[in-house]
Amino acid sequence: MKKMAIAAITATSILALSACSSGDKEVIAKTDAGDVTKGELYTNMKKTAGASVLTQLVQEKVLAKKYKVTDKEIDKKLKEYKTQLGDQYSALKEQYGEDYLKEQVKYELLTQKAAEDNIKVTDDDVKEYWEGLKGKIHTSHILVADKDTAEEVEKKLKKGEKFEDLAKEYSTDSSANNGGDLGWISKDDTQLDATFSKAAFKLKKGEVSDPVKTQFGYHIIKNTEERGKYDDMKKDLKKDVKEQKLSDTSAVQAAVEKVIKKADIDVKDKDLKDTFNTSSSTSK
Repeated sequence: MKKMAIAAITATSILALSACSSGDKEVIAKTDAGDVTKGELYTNMKKTAGASVLTQLVQEKVLAKKYKVTDKEIDKKLKEYKTQLGDQYSALKEQYGEDYLKEQVKYELLTQKAAEDNIKVTDDDVKEYWEGLKGKIHTSHILVADKDTAEEVEKKLKKGEKFEDLAKEYSTDSSANNGGDLGWISKDDTQLDATFSKAAFKLKKGEVSDPVKTQFGYHIIKNTEERGKYDDMKKDLKKDVKEQKLSDTSAVQAAVEKVIKKADIDVKDKDLKDTFNTSSSTSK
């Protein structure tokens, strides 16, 4: 959600740098004290943002050669951001234009594909994660504001409607996007409401609670899963560990740099010559 907002901050720098060259004398602003040329703008923008902008532009070209991002994927991600950001998304679109937002999303998706391709999960990673699940339960919930709504959801569950579908429809917190999934929780988790935790750990695997009132509203809680034998859980846990690694910004950046190091990058601008010294140029 924040990636779109952060990426858009670089828009002015990228547009300015790509629109002019250091030797361009075209006047873009006139004053009584003298004119400002495109060349002057480029030189100053390069000093303040040149390395970061060049890095993104080069990374996008290198990644696009290796990985494919479709218009359908871009549109889907934009739709997600529109839902998540609301008015902020509309403001970004109005300020920078839809084409620019699409470019930013394309870059994001390319980095994701590079991460998925290069971030590996070992058996030791999975075993360590499994060990850490001791005493925990995998929970989901549906959070609503009032008792009447909670009872309405409860009736639908008893009629056989899927917990995940109802969570997406009714739940008022961000877990709704994942069907109410809260991940693995422990009894001593201080970030959990005590009433919620007590109710959750009374449930058997697969069992769903009656509405539980906390300071946040009314919860219907489900014990989705409990720690079982390692061999039985290994496949699913490997996916969980991979997802965790993919959400680690530093791990994703390392994966991108791994791809960039293999590219033949030669920066011609003397002021930006050292931009890739800590990444791609070290592999030459």
